Amino acid sequence: MSAPKTLYDKVFADHVVHEDESGSFLIYIDRHLVHEVTSPQAFEGLTNANRKVRRTDCTLATVDHNIPTVSRKNFKDLDSFIKQQDSKLQVKTLEENVKKFDVTYFGMTDSRQGIVHVIGPEQGFTLPGTTVVCGDSHTSTHGAFGALAFGIGTSEVEHVLATQTLIQSKSKNMRIFIDGDLDEGITSKDLILHIIGVIGTAGGTGCVIEFAGKAIENLSMEARMSICNMSIEGGARAGMIKPDDITFEYIKGRPLAPKGEEWDKAVKYWKTLYSDEGAHFDHDITIKAKDIVPTITWGTSPQDALPITGKVPDPELIEDPIKKSGMQRALQYMGLTPNTPFKEIPIDKVFIGSCTNSRIEDLRNAAKVVKGHKKADNVKLAMIVPGSGLVKKQAEKEGLDKIFIDAGFEWREAGCSMCLGMNPDILDPEERCASTSNRNFEGRQGAKSRTHLMSPVMAAAAGIKGKFFDIREFEYNSFDDHKPVEISFEHEDEALQQAVYENEKEIVSEIPSSDKLLDIPQKSSASAEETVDVNAPAVPSGMDPFTVLTGIAAPLDKANVDTDAIIPKQFLKTIKRTGLKSGLFYELRFTQDAEGKDQKTDFVLNCPPYDKAEILVVTGDNFGCGSSREHAPWALKDFGIKSIIAPSFGDIFYNNSFKNGLLPIRVDQETILSKIYPLATSAKGITIDLAKQQILSAEDNSVLVDNFDVEPFRKHCLLNGLDDIGITLQKEEFIEKYEANRKVQFSFLEGGSKLITPVKGTKKSPYGNTAVEW
Repeated sequence: MSAPKTLYDKVFADHVVHEDESGSFLIYIDRHLVHEVTSPQAFEGLTNANRKVRRTDCTLATVDHNIPTVSRKNFKDLDSFIKQQDSKLQVKTLEENVKKFDVTYFGMTDSRQGIVHVIGPEQGFTLPGTTVVCGDSHTSTHGAFGALAFGIGTSEVEHVLATQTLIQSKSKNMRIFIDGDLDEGITSKDLILHIIGVIGTAGGTGCVIEFAGKAIENLSMEARMSICNMSIEGGARAGMIKPDDITFEYIKGRPLAPKGEEWDKAVKYWKTLYSDEGAHFDHDITIKAKDIVPTITWGTSPQDALPITGKVPDPELIEDPIKKSGMQRALQYMGLTPNTPFKEIPIDKVFIGSCTNSRIEDLRNAAKVVKGHKKADNVKLAMIVPGSGLVKKQAEKEGLDKIFIDAGFEWREAGCSMCLGMNPDILDPEERCASTSNRNFEGRQGAKSRTHLMSPVMAAAAGIKGKFFDIREFEYNSFDDHKPVEISFEHEDEALQQAVYENEKEIVSEIPSSDKLLDIPQKSSASAEETVDVNAPAVPSGMDPFTVLTGIAAPLDKANVDTDAIIPKQFLKTIKRTGLKSGLFYELRFTQDAEGKDQKTDFVLNCPPYDKAEILVVTGDNFGCGSSREHAPWALKDFGIKSIIAPSFGDIFYNNSFKNGLLPIRVDQETILSKIYPLATSAKGITIDLAKQQILSAEDNSVLVDNFDVEPFRKHCLLNGLDDIGITLQKEEFIEKYEANRKVQFSFLEGGSKLITPVKGTKKSPYGNTAVEW
């Protein structure tokens, strides 16, 4: 009898294509979502290497981050509609790439267009037990279906496009068990903000979190998606919830959901996806549901979360100098005075939307608050941004748009909008926003913007009251006459409705246990070095080898340095990997004079000799937390940084660094402060010897850190400057064998030539009234 397994263990095991002795896994990817920001360089890489997209049937693209959300009634073409040139370039580049590589695309004239993490579940593209990836950190959203879903960097986007696989190490298991029932008026957003406040933004580092307990099981699918969406903000690689009847009911009948016998077969497998009794969790945390109240954030990290009944915290009560300094900076940035009751803080704007809270349930809940009320006079703007064109259409059929408009709220088109401010929807400096998005980093919603995260009902109430308000005290008007409308998938495209699964194989009557599901080699008999043929012609050298590095180390005395701080969003609208050093730590390195010109600050990387530093020494935890965008390591590399030493890293940043020839080294904080940081502050050099896994003093060659941790596979790749895609293509026989098994065992995941037929040329969109341009 096999050992008890967690939900994560089962899904991971079912996707192993190959395992090296080093513990490095090659896993198969079932679903790949693509958007305009993190894909241009990936498609360029395919072009340069003369490679194609391996599985166009498992790939779905849309635009969401950069696009305006103003009315599209008079939309003619991208050139006239998108005013920002850099945004327009990324969108048009994606349109050119999906045409060139024959990838299914929901463009701006297709009402299926929307935020990637809304349209995946909406279309039935997201299914239980699948692996789902996207060049976006909030891919964790799809874990609500019992999928293993996580964000990836652009190098990995290219890797999946080319091979339909990823090289992964196994994560640890964490369970967060919610004990009891949530009180009336408590939403999933309050729950996840409370959880992050408890575990911190680095609490889940290195882990996949499974959310469990009656309170989780009672949530709708939309609420579960909000929970898993923000698991990344707790530092986790992914978040998962076991699939159940609520899951199956949500999926059934959607365009890409299995049909007929394939549906029955799928459900039989999906019902095996749960953590076995006695399964081992590396971390097991219990949170009492009765402790959770409406929650908002006060600072510049999602972990800065407190009950609405509380007050702005006081840094003088904090002993830890790094935490105290961070809190002082956050309060100064947010313009808050310690001990101010949250309910006395006025707001300037409201944003209800994002991949966290833009689904029909979110809009219904917000409309219930808004109905019959008027926006407060001091609130300059309140925006409602649906997550997709179909959500927008459904809300309009229910009359929700009229409720918002009558209250003075703006009704917008689908897109990421003000969540990250890469489009025209931004806050002005020092404006305070009640936001349903997922991040409150400095500058996240615009330069010097002040973001407070909360649930849709809390944001709606703030818009009516003009200040933060406890939703439990809000006086609702009647919402009894509201009649929900089921989402409609009316269309005439037979490829979507009927035999999406033209190549179905024979039905397997019994689903074998996951450890015997696939008859493939689970381990190679060779060592990590022997499994990689460095002389094979398929392996292009993608980066310079990293062997021994000696140089000045720049000290950075900060914790939770997020990717938005490393490279602000205004520098992300590029279709190249280079030229980003000018944006590195931009908000810290520069200030603007009276004429708006950049003036250098005394930030360490501006000051000789650190302006030539090749090593960064960070004293605080969680360096590189936040986005999956690969622009952060690109910017560091472009500046000349080759290695970062820190107590811990954001998981995705850590992985992205290796893909770009950077060496991130985890060293405990005490050792950094006592041995490495003093050398950095005194501008004395250090040496990093990757082969020996040592950090030494360049002055006397004394060993500061012996045998630092680095995965054998990653070490080998850095030492030899090897390209992951070329290495993976050497395992083509294993990929082909996995795919052959997949067509039988997981036939409900297989389609014909495409899962979705692209709408091309002048053909009418099956969901909308306008043609899709190519």
